[in-house]
Amino acid sequence: MNDHRPLRTFGRIKARTLKPRQAGLVESLLPHLAVPDEGALDWDALFSPSPDQGEGGAGIGAKLSDFGAVPNPDPAPQGGGEQILEIGFGGGEHFVAQATAHPDHRFIGVEPFLNGVASCLRHIEESGAQNIRLHQGDARDVIARLPDASLDRVYILFPDPWPKTRHHKRRLIQPEFLGELARVMKPGAELRFATDWANYAAWTLEHLTRDTRFTWLAERAADWRKPWRGHVTTRYEEKKLGDCAPIWLRFVRA
Repeated sequence: MNDHRPLRTFGRIKARTLKPRQAGLVESLLPHLAVPDEGALDWDALFSPSPDQGEGGAGIGAKLSDFGAVPNPDPAPQGGGEQILEIGFGGGEHFVAQATAHPDHRFIGVEPFLNGVASCLRHIEESGAQNIRLHQGDARDVIARLPDASLDRVYILFPDPWPKTRHHKRRLIQPEFLGELARVMKPGAELRFATDWANYAAWTLEHLTRDTRFTWLAERAADWRKPWRGHVTTRYEEKKLGDCAPIWLRFVRA
């Protein structure tokens, strides 16, 4: 039966078998960090420090100690900082580094690739970060349940490029997606997009400069040739799998 779900924007969701440590983290730690699968998402409830809320997004201090890590003694932030979404965090290097560097902010990360989620959990365990929640799956499912004007920043770093023309309809950046993103971003919120595929950079610029809800922040060539301050290079980025040097695009929500 056709449920009219949108085209999938990502490729594989699992590759090699998880290592025992990774599998253990997925089984025991992920449920305490997982965004609920259904219902409207409330940021304060999602980041509740209560350790006994289980799959509803509980605090993680006790669970980190189960793995021999030293947990951050501070509870998950309860407002006051920024609220940030990273779509497709890969192995989690950038995502967890940002969360660790900004403990007063609250971060939701989305990644469909199970092996990437397992890698991210390892980084969380090692860092003791308390301000992270995760979703393994499609970012659009999370965005649809976020409150209006609740995000201060969105990262989309090196999404699946779908370089063949016949596959462009599978790219994440589409008018409908930008409409939903605009809904959940605060006025003045920033979208940071990076790709190492020239055609996808041009595609993204075309769609976002056409959308009056976003303004491109570049003033000179260096603004898209160099990463923004605070960027953390990932293993994927170092592989240089695209057809050009990384292109860094920043847009502000009008």
